[in-house]
Amino acid sequence: MKDQTGYWIDLSDYDLETAEAMLSSGRYLYVGFMCHQTIEKIFKAYFCSTSDEPPPYSHNLSLLAAKSGVDKFLTNEFRDLLNLLEPLNIEARYPTYKEMLLKSLTKSRCRELLDKTKELQTWVKEKLLKS
Repeated sequence: MKDQTGYWIDLSDYDLETAEAMLSSGRYLYVGFMCHQTIEKIFKAYFCSTSDEPPPYSHNLSLLAAKSGVDKFLTNEFRDLLNLLEPLNIEARYPTYKEMLLKSLTKSRCRELLDKTKELQTWVKEKLLKS
């Protein structure tokens, strides 16, 4: 496995662990943010495994999936997850959105996001092992 691929996998794993810690501590706003980061970085790992170029400087999950080629294999359920996670990267950073997000990110919703994020990350890792 290329060094860059391993680098992005390690960062993705770290972000997933951070999302778990945020859930345990009740910091629900950051669970969604870290789930987004987990998927962003695993897509960048996939990109590195298929290209000699550095991954795009983007936080857009759909773009990263398309540029890496992993989008061709995504199920509708995984595509739905990307649509849920996409706004959590931007909106978690700006005060005007935080209040709205905090109301929608309950413990059970965050647990569901985290479980689905783990599922997608694991799926991408399995594809990486096969390549």
